[in-house]
Amino acid sequence: MPGAAAVASLAAAAAGWLDLDGPTATATLRLRRLWPSASPSGGGRVVAAGPSSPLLGWWWSAASWSGVEALRAAWDAARAAAVAPALAAASWACLALSAMLLADAVFLAAASLLAPLRRSRAAGPIAGPGPAPGEDDGDEEAGGRVADYPMVLVQIPMYNEREVYKLSIGAACGLAWPSDRVIVQILDDSTDPTVKDLVELECKFWASKGRNVKYEVRNNRKGYKAGALKQGMLYDYVQQCDFVAVFDADFQPEPDFLMRTVPYLVHDPRVALVQARWEFVNPNEFLMTRIQKMTLDYHFEVEQEAGSSTFAFFGFNGTAGVWRISSIEEAGGWEDRTTVEDMDLAVRVGLKGWKFIYVGDVKVKSELPSNLKAYRRQQHRWTCGAANLFRKTGGEIILTKEGCCPCGTIHALLCSNPVVRPDSRGHSPCMGGGLYPNSNNTSICHQKS
Repeated sequence: MPGAAAVASLAAAAAGWLDLDGPTATATLRLRRLWPSASPSGGGRVVAAGPSSPLLGWWWSAASWSGVEALRAAWDAARAAAVAPALAAASWACLALSAMLLADAVFLAAASLLAPLRRSRAAGPIAGPGPAPGEDDGDEEAGGRVADYPMVLVQIPMYNEREVYKLSIGAACGLAWPSDRVIVQILDDSTDPTVKDLVELECKFWASKGRNVKYEVRNNRKGYKAGALKQGMLYDYVQQCDFVAVFDADFQPEPDFLMRTVPYLVHDPRVALVQARWEFVNPNEFLMTRIQKMTLDYHFEVEQEAGSSTFAFFGFNGTAGVWRISSIEEAGGWEDRTTVEDMDLAVRVGLKGWKFIYVGDVKVKSELPSNLKAYRRQQHRWTCGAANLFRKTGGEIILTKEGCCPCGTIHALLCSNPVVRPDSRGHSPCMGGGLYPNSNNTSICHQKS
């Protein structure tokens, strides 16, 4: 059996292990090599390997594992030279972004809080451009003649809106504006013949009551909503209109909507858009609608308010707004290249130097998506459309040099920042009187020819 014990001991030694379990052993040693004579690199002598072990008296050398240790040393060096600095740089970048977000939040909050004070100080009472509807044309005490009212086009694009078509058409036809100074245009892209018949009958009903209602359909749905709005601007009767109010089919404006928004456009020819706030009829339906209401309330109360009062620019919300038709034409009209045609138009009009006004005290009733599928589709359209729009217009925005901007700023709205370009009296072109009716403040940056 001594031969078998020797083979087993040699196998254990070849594997790098040898247990010293003799009566005088004090530890278990991990061996790499064995020599019958003294080890040239140090180590120790096997003094207790069992009474019958043939390795008794041999010399051993501790395992070096040079390959593994080399890899570990290389990793430590790479980590110190590259990984750690990269992580530190990423940490500083995240810290800088966090600081920017904090500064942005503080700025938006401050601007939105101060905006109502600026508006009341600059605007004063907003007077309508003419008498109330129903008054005699020559009754100057009522505010002027009906002929002084500008011609307004009201556009309502629809697509199979069986549940809400009556509400939206009725609200548009009930706007307090002289009936001969407003055109209600229903752009019906419905594919359901029954719905199309119902919408057409509703338009005929209001036309029989003396309302100027136009029912328009297309042979195709090219461009979807943007295509319908673009086609709606091509009719001959639109040429007599000065402004266009846009409403989605689920929005119901109050009767005084035009009375409270159009004066901003009448008294300041540099204003292209007046945006109203959304008000929701189903915010407490369940948790998802409550969350939507909170996010949209923040958008209107903070983001839109700050953009309007500070830069005179913000994104058009696609509905519940009144446009100056000449500004739309100057920017090239509606485009269907993205799913956010409203933001697309706002960017192009803003690049032309026009100003926008948000009036948060004018609210339009609307309905929030009440199921997950509709909400997901809406958010996907908004998110992907905005990203696609940035991809298409980012270069144009950066390279734009608008009129008065000799330094070649990214966008003319930077000139409306009081820090960048105050006017000759030290006032901001986008603050003070220039933003609101009955104001004499003029903007060098946004002066229209």
